[in-house]
Amino acid sequence: MRKRSFGNTVIAGVTVVALCTGAWLLRSGAETHAPPQPSAAQAHSRTGGTGGRAGVPALPPSPPDRVRIPAIGVDAPLMGLALTRSGSLDVPPAGRKNLAGWYEAGTTPGETGTAIVAGHVDNAEGPAVFYDLGALRKDSAIEVDRRDGSVAVFTVDAVEVYGAKDFPDEKVYGAASRPELRVITCGGGYSRSTGYRGNVVVFAHLTGNR
Repeated sequence: MRKRSFGNTVIAGVTVVALCTGAWLLRSGAETHAPPQPSAAQAHSRTGGTGGRAGVPALPPSPPDRVRIPAIGVDAPLMGLALTRSGSLDVPPAGRKNLAGWYEAGTTPGETGTAIVAGHVDNAEGPAVFYDLGALRKDSAIEVDRRDGSVAVFTVDAVEVYGAKDFPDEKVYGAASRPELRVITCGGGYSRSTGYRGNVVVFAHLTGNR
């Protein structure tokens, strides 16, 4: 598994393997109800465009407490995530379906750099916090409540899906000169023998705060 430096630590190229077992689908056999996947229209444009809203100045560092994505009904608390011994990103407890996490050794959402949020797509009981992430569209809003009382508002630039063997670690985790956010869950098709075959990744940048 490839690894790269990120936030003064090392992070594996495929960070969310533990999110991707497809526990609900394995238990219920409900493959026809697999989560939505992003269409080609939601990917980055060939010209490299990053959405129609200009960025704003970075915010000072402050840990996040909550993430909201109104377009897909997400309103969830955030817990801090560290790295496992293998260098992959740890995950929130699977039993808490409406809980997401952020990589607390890296950039805080709203400051300059690339902040990482991850969460389960499902658990043994059914859909979890980011089940509908693949249905998110460009220009949708993502709001992050921060511990200093501010709310960082991001605009979605792209929603893409990658196979586990082709995960573009530099594109997803690489350094950014402005405040950016990645939201990650499982996707890329499903097999009962291996679970989900990849990851859905949302790319967004800071466009406001309050």
